[in-house]
Amino acid sequence: MAVWKVSYVVKESSQAGGIINLDHALKPGEFIDIGRYKLEVLEAFELIPPRGEFHYVHATCKVVETDE
Repeated sequence: MAVWKVSYVVKESSQAGGIINLDHALKPGEFIDIGRYKLEVLEAFELIPPRGEFHYVHATCKVVETDE
């Protein structure tokens, strides 16, 4: 089973970003839930070629909802 290791940053937010593991490749326009934030993926690109079952991706996101 492939694993996508995604480093992400959140534009114009105090949310610090981080690293998550996913079971699929991210695409711009996709929504992901991280903690109390719902994020929209603005861009996603491969950082380095896959190594075995691991894919390394960086994503830029924006907050579309928060549970505050």
